[in-house]
Amino acid sequence: MSKMGKFDIVGLLQEHGAILNGHFQIPSGFHTQTYIQPSMILQYPHLAQKVAKEMASKFTQEVNVVISPSVGSMSIGQEVARVKKARSIFTEKINGVMVLKRDFKISEGERVLIVDDVLNTGRLCGEAINLARGYGAKIVGIAAIVDRSTGDLAFNVPVRGLISYPLQLFPPDNCPLCRQKLPLTIPGHHQAHGQD
Repeated sequence: MSKMGKFDIVGLLQEHGAILNGHFQIPSGFHTQTYIQPSMILQYPHLAQKVAKEMASKFTQEVNVVISPSVGSMSIGQEVARVKKARSIFTEKINGVMVLKRDFKISEGERVLIVDDVLNTGRLCGEAINLARGYGAKIVGIAAIVDRSTGDLAFNVPVRGLISYPLQLFPPDNCPLCRQKLPLTIPGHHQAHGQD
């Protein structure tokens, strides 16, 4: 099977209605004109598998554990773990603190790959990195379907997205979309998407 190119990923997202234009509020509270929800393609396991193979190929080293830092990234995390022959776990929040539940464990020295669907501010991935490092794990990097980050995320680990789609963020009190009186949409339940 030939490798997917950037245009193939963008094409898949567009074809499945995963790139939305309008006026959106992401969980961080900022407003943006474009919202991307890869869950629209991840609902098809055969497509998720293709995307996961591409993400896994960005990290050639051994991986013991794949961590998904959000509900939206769990399905792609599972598929990347399948490709890497690794365990797949996910984090949860208790009183605003990211933790491992369900008897999930990370052993000291295990090699961990963080897998996210969409990387925006990197807040959730940063919390997952800190959590894994607290167990003594070695962070291989962060793999994302879409990297919307702008500037240095200061993770000190490789960050590799299949496509880069920089995010233009506006504070709610100084948003040109609000000034244009465009209706504001808050997509889905804020914890159901990995857009941090």
